[in-house]
Amino acid sequence: MMQLHVIDETSSLKAVILGTAESCGPVPKPEEAYDPKSLEHILAGTYPEEADMINEMDGFAKVFEKHGVRVYRPEVLENCNQIFSRDIAFVIEDKLFHSNILPDREREFDAIHGVLELIDPTKIIRPPEEVHIEGGDVMPWGDYIFVGTYTGADYPDFITARTNKAAVEFLKAQFPDKTVKAFELRKSNTNAKENALHLDCCFQPVGKNKAILHKNGFLVEEEYQWLVDFFGKENIFEIDKDEMYQMFSNVFSISPEVVVSECNFTRLNDWLREQGFTVEEIPYAEIAKQEGLLRCSTMPLIRS
Repeated sequence: MMQLHVIDETSSLKAVILGTAESCGPVPKPEEAYDPKSLEHILAGTYPEEADMINEMDGFAKVFEKHGVRVYRPEVLENCNQIFSRDIAFVIEDKLFHSNILPDREREFDAIHGVLELIDPTKIIRPPEEVHIEGGDVMPWGDYIFVGTYTGADYPDFITARTNKAAVEFLKAQFPDKTVKAFELRKSNTNAKENALHLDCCFQPVGKNKAILHKNGFLVEEEYQWLVDFFGKENIFEIDKDEMYQMFSNVFSISPEVVVSECNFTRLNDWLREQGFTVEEIPYAEIAKQEGLLRCSTMPLIRS
């Protein structure tokens, strides 16, 4: 049996699910787009090619292998986009939570059955139906669980609103000893530069005490300010709207010292190196066109 263990975003990674771009299907029709950035590329004729995305993900897998991480991949489903494994499930402590996601993505969860069979079934938890939650909005950080949410009355109007108020209450009930800290995110179905699809699109901790942050991703200034105070202004790399759009905050930590980043993120990568990080740079700009990047395409199982 596999002993799941994830208590933060940066501890040394031992095992991970990495999505797959194989057989990800034809270019979606505009009305099938899940987010404004994909829509933009569908309309512009610049939607990413499957072969390019497979190459990008293979490059990511090689970095994991180099660092001795066990990598699991989902079973390939025909004509199904399975790149973003973070959406379908997430691990906190020793439990795997089955996200309640957009209904037509349910089979993506079934495709990780090879991993699920290794886990004690009592540790696999499916939240009740009214709990909408995706892994991109959930960040364990020691005694805290940071959660991105949207609680506006117009929540049902946003296909980009993925985690609701019921999810915040659900996590509080699951982890009574932790502080569940929710953040209201800015949502837009049509403007990718005004849309924080998930919390990891505008915030992510790195190392032991640093963070990447985008102020405009947060609807409530006090909540943004809470993060600034929590990490300390001197430990924060603030990204602008264009950098958020390029997914600068969606890097991925293999350990407190090693960060995987996109090779075009020059300003961020320089800063990370100045802070003493080892930066593993890989090309991931094609996958970024779907409003997801490195954190979105991984689902950590064990960090020590």
